[in-house]
Amino acid sequence: MPDKNINIGEKIKSLRIEKAMSAEEVSRKSGISESIIAQIENHKVSPPLGHIISLANALQVTLGELFEDSADSPFCIVRSNDRKTVSRFNSADGKTGGYSYESLGHQKQNRQMEPFLVTLAPTEGSQVEPNQHVGEEIIFVLEGQVEVRLADHTDVLNPGDSIYYDSNLPHVVSCHGENPATILAVIYAEKEMMIL
Repeated sequence: MPDKNINIGEKIKSLRIEKAMSAEEVSRKSGISESIIAQIENHKVSPPLGHIISLANALQVTLGELFEDSADSPFCIVRSNDRKTVSRFNSADGKTGGYSYESLGHQKQNRQMEPFLVTLAPTEGSQVEPNQHVGEEIIFVLEGQVEVRLADHTDVLNPGDSIYYDSNLPHVVSCHGENPATILAVIYAEKEMMIL
């Protein structure tokens, strides 16, 4: 069985170089600081989904291309042992990046939604900057507790709870408490997302 782990930082850096774009240009187009882009490319942080969407738009690629999807079928069945894990790594100082993703739709062509199984690790006192992007998201908590900040509203979700919101609201989704959390996240980003 081929290695299904994808390093999103390496892929972003590779695409940026291939397209002859500077980190400054990607920063300007994505709204993400150059320092965060450098940390993503150098495996120091695992980016939240909102940053990945913004980077895909800035690099003018589909999310599928970032996740190395084949997207060659009108349907997609993903067996539990056949998920693609994206960017599960720790920072150089030993702290967790906070996020890892498993793509649940990587073979479906012309998709309008991006489904992921996301593991949120407990954060170690770091303040996460809100992100925003075009579209809508729904999150369903499978395990653990999840803190959701939307603009000036903060709430804690437990297993079985869900939230549906406009992604253009500044938002942060993070683990709440000392144990990891697992969520099903589905993102719809209209035509601007360029999912093919």
